[in-house]
Amino acid sequence: MLEKYSTDIQYLKHAVLKEVAAMAFAGTLEEEKDNIPYHIIPGMKPNFRCCVHKEREIIRQRVKLATGNIPAGHEKSSNIVYVIPEGCEGCPLSRFHVTPNCQKCIAKKCVKACSFGAISITPQGAYIDQSKCKECGRCAQVCPYNAITDLVRPCRQACPVNAIKYDDDKIAMIDESECINCGSCVRDCPFGAISDVSYIVDVIEELKTALPYAEFSENKDAGGNKLFAVFAPSIEGQFGPDVTISMLKAAIRKLGFTETFEVALGGDATAAYEAEELIEHKEAGKPLTTSCCPAFKQMIVKHFPELLEYMSTTLSPMGALCRYLKSTYPGCKVVFIGPCISKKNEMKNFGIQDNADLVLTFEELCALFDARNIDFEPVEEPELDDGTLYGKEFGVSGGVSNAVLKVLQEKGYDKPIKAEKCNGAAECKKMLMLMKAGKFDADILEGMACMHGCIGGPGIVQDPLSTKRSRSVLLKGATKHDVTKNVTQNFDFSAVDMYEKR
Repeated sequence: MLEKYSTDIQYLKHAVLKEVAAMAFAGTLEEEKDNIPYHIIPGMKPNFRCCVHKEREIIRQRVKLATGNIPAGHEKSSNIVYVIPEGCEGCPLSRFHVTPNCQKCIAKKCVKACSFGAISITPQGAYIDQSKCKECGRCAQVCPYNAITDLVRPCRQACPVNAIKYDDDKIAMIDESECINCGSCVRDCPFGAISDVSYIVDVIEELKTALPYAEFSENKDAGGNKLFAVFAPSIEGQFGPDVTISMLKAAIRKLGFTETFEVALGGDATAAYEAEELIEHKEAGKPLTTSCCPAFKQMIVKHFPELLEYMSTTLSPMGALCRYLKSTYPGCKVVFIGPCISKKNEMKNFGIQDNADLVLTFEELCALFDARNIDFEPVEEPELDDGTLYGKEFGVSGGVSNAVLKVLQEKGYDKPIKAEKCNGAAECKKMLMLMKAGKFDADILEGMACMHGCIGGPGIVQDPLSTKRSRSVLLKGATKHDVTKNVTQNFDFSAVDMYEKR
């Protein structure tokens, strides 16, 4: 599946994950993991950086993250995203530069605006002494010719909450008190110097003792360690228009999972219960923010705490399905598979009872498939969908609010409801600022930290536009029944506590 990766960064991440997975399955990881940098970077000729020694050190740090280990110096950290310092040196270190547009004007506003004495006028024009520059930006703001450029480093530009800082050597750092673990910096760093902790080894260890699918399919009450895989709605289209849900389920079962389910079913449950919350908020004259995206929720918790009273307490689709499975099959363990790095944060740090035990990204799922030489094969008898079309559409921007509105329609709720969707973290931040100022004029705010929704997440294997095209083909055959019916008759969620806290 390497052909799915379009950049060297994606290739290297996949190569590391695949090697780690293969060794973990074979039981040789501890003895052989130190050889991985030499397998990926053989010989003495560098492929990407200045020398093979630097390349191999970066691979060593990636192996550490891939095996679930926190980087040195962060032992007490609970974050999911970390900077690989050895990889962070290719970006321009000086943010503000004077261009030839400088007219050497006699006003010298740039000089007067700088409080640090970093700007002087030379015969060639203004000059910035980078050793004195504090990157405040006042010079660029006052220049009448826009002659001073602001070159923002990609990681800082990608971060929606200003969590990227720099140490004395100008190496990127993550301020964990600000970070929402959205993964934008992971996706946008052009040197691959930021990555996420992986739980792929923990999943493999669970797979080794899991009850086989064949035994479970014959007897749902069979004893043994039940290990379920649940995959996000955004998976449809990730592997092209020919890979159906039934084919995905078959491939995932071959890895050793006891059974696998669509989180679109959890999306249906979330929509049904979030609709009830929306009615409560509507009657109380308060807006409601959705609970689907953990990065959006963390943005509220860390940066807009005064808006917590508006945040939905309904479980996310992942949490809803996991709690349903754990109430139906006591003692089981559940692995969530999706495009989202922040779901690892939800699993690890949100403290939600009966949530996912482990989380993998689609990148990590591909590594498992490649490590076991599993490919997608046609299925003779396609399986019925677990979730409705509305649950499946949780994977794209606007899908959550559309599902909630569909439930209200099914319930016969006739009061007008206005929904706003946020396509990406920048829009989320803008709308939350309006809500904080009392200028938000809708009833429900759907927040998605990633552009395009979950199909644009940092753990995807195919670009969002290609995924959209593939999804349009695959979803033509999606189940058309009502959301409410699906979670009351087809699957009974009535005995499941669907709220984080009430």
